[in-house]
Amino acid sequence: MTGNLIIVSAPSGAGKTTLVGELVKRDGRVKPSISYTSRAPRVGEIDGEHYFFISPQEFKAMIERREFLEWAQVHGNLYGTSLSLVDRLRASGFDVVLTIDVQGAAEARKQCPEAISVFVLPPSYRIMVERLNTRGTDLSGDLQLRIRNALDELAQYKSFDYLVINEDLAVAANELAAIILAERCRRERREETAEEILQTFRS
Repeated sequence: MTGNLIIVSAPSGAGKTTLVGELVKRDGRVKPSISYTSRAPRVGEIDGEHYFFISPQEFKAMIERREFLEWAQVHGNLYGTSLSLVDRLRASGFDVVLTIDVQGAAEARKQCPEAISVFVLPPSYRIMVERLNTRGTDLSGDLQLRIRNALDELAQYKSFDYLVINEDLAVAANELAAIILAERCRRERREETAEEILQTFRS
């Protein structure tokens, strides 16, 4: 069975990357999609594990070759999801999670209407800013830009199928896991299996 595509989006500081990392550790059927980006790696980030780090010129060449499921310019940098990587994982039966910004989420939903979209909210403005300051990976100007953009990004939550409030990581991870499990159990996704079971009663 083809895996689901799950879009997880949030403003910076909501904890979406940590949340998805927790989900991947719990569920072997979930695979994260590693995005391409034109920005420089942050401290501790590994190419091919956190992102594929490429030059702006390489990124633009991939756009021209239509290699992205979605791409967007966010906080002055380019980010994109490889279409071939997502298709390959889903064809192998994995649920694929895109951890992307709200611009990319809108484009991904347009390209893949069956995708399941989840918006992650921080519990408050204060906690979001604390998280951004604590991670210490952004330059001062980048940090202020992310904070300024947060309100516009938060207003997009109404476009998503599900909301997860990330106040407690364990609780939020449970909610995200429950969403994915429920989507796997949809009647239309299990109809073929149900018919096979019914056939055993008719034999």
